Amino acid sequence: MNELEKDILAALAQPSYYPLKPKALARKLGLSANQYIQFKGSLRALIKNGRIEIGKGNAVRTVAAHAAVTGILRKTSGGFGFVRPHVVDGKQGPEIYIPEESVGDAVTGDEVLVRIRSASGKRGLGPRGEVFRVLERATHQFVGTYFERDAQGFVRVDGTVFSHSVYVGDPGAKGAKPEDKVVFEMLRFPTPEDRGEGVITEILGPRGQPGVDTLSIIRGFGLPDGFAEDALAEARAAAANFNEKDLGGREDFTGWTTVTIDPVDAHDFDDAVSLTQDPKSKHWLLGVHIADVGHFVPPGSALDREARKRATSVYLPQRVLPMLPEIISNSLASLQEGKVRFVKSVLIDFSPVGIQTGAQFANAAIRVKRRFSYEQAHQLLEAPSPLPQGARGEVAVGLRVDPEVYEMLFRMRVLASILHKRRLRRGALELDMPEVELEYDAQGRVAGGHFRQRLVTHRIIEEFMLAANEAVAGHVDRLDIGFLRRVHPAPDPAKLKAFADFARILGYKIQRETDRYALQRVLQQSANRPEVHAVHYALLRSLKQAAYSPQKDDHYALASENYCHFTSPIRRYPDLVVHRLLDQLLRRGKAGSDFDELLALGDHCSKMERRADVAERELVKLKLLTHLNQRLGMEMEVVITGVADYGFYGQAEKLPVEGLVHISTLPDDYYYFDQASHSLIGQRSKRRYRLGDKVMAKVVRVDLQRRQLDLRVIDKEKEKKRMKK
Repeated sequence: MNELEKDILAALAQPSYYPLKPKALARKLGLSANQYIQFKGSLRALIKNGRIEIGKGNAVRTVAAHAAVTGILRKTSGGFGFVRPHVVDGKQGPEIYIPEESVGDAVTGDEVLVRIRSASGKRGLGPRGEVFRVLERATHQFVGTYFERDAQGFVRVDGTVFSHSVYVGDPGAKGAKPEDKVVFEMLRFPTPEDRGEGVITEILGPRGQPGVDTLSIIRGFGLPDGFAEDALAEARAAAANFNEKDLGGREDFTGWTTVTIDPVDAHDFDDAVSLTQDPKSKHWLLGVHIADVGHFVPPGSALDREARKRATSVYLPQRVLPMLPEIISNSLASLQEGKVRFVKSVLIDFSPVGIQTGAQFANAAIRVKRRFSYEQAHQLLEAPSPLPQGARGEVAVGLRVDPEVYEMLFRMRVLASILHKRRLRRGALELDMPEVELEYDAQGRVAGGHFRQRLVTHRIIEEFMLAANEAVAGHVDRLDIGFLRRVHPAPDPAKLKAFADFARILGYKIQRETDRYALQRVLQQSANRPEVHAVHYALLRSLKQAAYSPQKDDHYALASENYCHFTSPIRRYPDLVVHRLLDQLLRRGKAGSDFDELLALGDHCSKMERRADVAERELVKLKLLTHLNQRLGMEMEVVITGVADYGFYGQAEKLPVEGLVHISTLPDDYYYFDQASHSLIGQRSKRRYRLGDKVMAKVVRVDLQRRQLDLRVIDKEKEKKRMKK
């Protein structure tokens, strides 16, 4: 959509707009006679796409809001889908249910125009509609497995986007062999009546060959895995010109005791911490020092272009697709131990009880005293005895640590605990969505996996980064300058009610579902129970997605009035944007921003963030399923995390995978779904499979193409009888 089309839609969206004829509308927009031809072309494009219509008296008007909605489609494996409407005037309408026969050839991620057919769909799924037109394709590139049938070539597309294979021409096109993973361009999208047509553009290699699964995800999600030569040239020039002795007017904090605490396999280090406490007043001075990426990546540069396009680094298993070339991300900007590095510093003064009493900001230089992994710092904090006063050497865990560093770690734990308690008192919600960590054998193949343990050191760094983000956001907000916020709108009360009903079934007490403290208690009470993942995930689904936007809104989960992302500019573009704004304030004492530009940028960054998250989850799932495909019959204890009329989902206790137990496989009875209790109940035996229950199951089928795992319940009594025979 061009700028003129956007201007037309903006004019028609004004509450004061009265339908005008084309020439009158052009005058209202201030267009010249020379621009009128372009204006008419834009009108025709908008009419063709169903955005506007020519009504009575040849007047231009928008398509009636009750009749058509524009949004993004999310298609399910069952063929039906949902459309999330675009935000209009800061408001977003309810999701629209699209039956399978009304989806047409649209796929997940497409921007579509939807006609509303009824105010509510079946089973209370909200408004019901049909896809009238695909306005913009999310992608024309797909990945799948090539095969041949009846002297023709086809591709089974990865995932559940398409239910049928796609025709790709004569056998052996581009040299493809059966079971090769291939990339193809869709020429004609499939519909319920037509399998569609594509053309192979790249052969990734035989299915199952090492690295092909990762390439499949990279190509399937359109992830950029290389940098343009001009961007690389700029990165090399930045390295050649960098002089750590030339501070250029920066504050010199190189003598401060600063540390980094990161994952053991971290690829970049963009945040460091210092902390002192005044011996008399007991006030804390927290220093959060963030890599000054903006020093190396000026606006409008080739590096900036590449970073903006990606918007985020993508952390795939055994491979990182960085937002910036490694010369910047792993060297010049990375806060490496013992190296002088340029930073944006946030210095926050807290009272003894954790109340922020002031904040200062500086362009500075630091030298990291010590780099820790989360595990190393945790070991030090849990060591049985501290270093003697003034001592220098190894502590009980065998780590050699300077006393000032060692003592600062303990101060950090104390302040983080104070800040955490204050955050909980204001109503912050802490969702436990554990991170999956894969395990590998000597050949680099997946040998298993587990949920990464959350340590006290994770909380320390999290609290300090939250404090810095809030301090920057609050500072810019008080100056009444528009900036790219991290917003998390309040949830729909109806969805919170559904969650409360669900929690009550499991025995949790919630009197008012909109009471965030009641939600907080449920999260805390479920933390050590089998259904912890089911409860936390259910609340997560009840909340709206966090996003980047200049529109002023709270961050609901954090219970924060002003919040932004500032602390990870090496891997997140929104952080770099906030850095540049703060830099203007530090250097010139004033700053400005363009609201519309920030709105578009926030939307782009939000989409790229979601793409990266989904790609990582899909590859982790694919690698774990590949591991299980070699272990059919493997038995595991699972916790029931979801129940439906077709079966239940079970999350393995010791392996981070989830599979489906289909209702038809449940033993020796006919089971029916009791929605009120989230249970499957045996009609004769009255046996229940209920949310949160633990059962033994075995792996019976792995579908790598659709990335699905089928489990079957093990009937222990039946197994005992079989073993006795």
